[in-house]
Amino acid sequence: MTHSTSFASAAERFSNRRMAKTLKTAQSLVFLGLGGWCLLAPHMVETLSLKPDYQHLSATTALLMGCFGAQAVLCGSLMLLARFTAATFLGFGLLASIPFFIFNAWFVWVAEMFTAWMLLDFAGNVSFLAIGIVGWRLMRGETEPV
Repeated sequence: MTHSTSFASAAERFSNRRMAKTLKTAQSLVFLGLGGWCLLAPHMVETLSLKPDYQHLSATTALLMGCFGAQAVLCGSLMLLARFTAATFLGFGLLASIPFFIFNAWFVWVAEMFTAWMLLDFAGNVSFLAIGIVGWRLMRGETEPV
């Protein structure tokens, strides 16, 4: 192995790690942003995301929407503070997207309760899956988490 090959490999490794860390931060910010919105403006989220027939705009629905938002904020905070391995990226990517794809599909197309605004949630779920897979690919073979 020549010195230039070794340098290129180290530079690529550094670049991959930096990109993985950026992706982890972006993924956590999606959780923090959408979760914070649910937590701080629950009736706005209910009004925008649910069709009028399903809106209650009560203290109970604000509580439930706030609980949902608080869990997302917790998850985003943990992601921001945690150190990710390849397996962590893949786990978050799959676990943060697949169950919610099923949720979105059911309540958007089968039960028809949600408005088009729920496409924001769907886009967030697509980003979780994509970031998880890309982060996993970048971190394969790495022993130190980012």
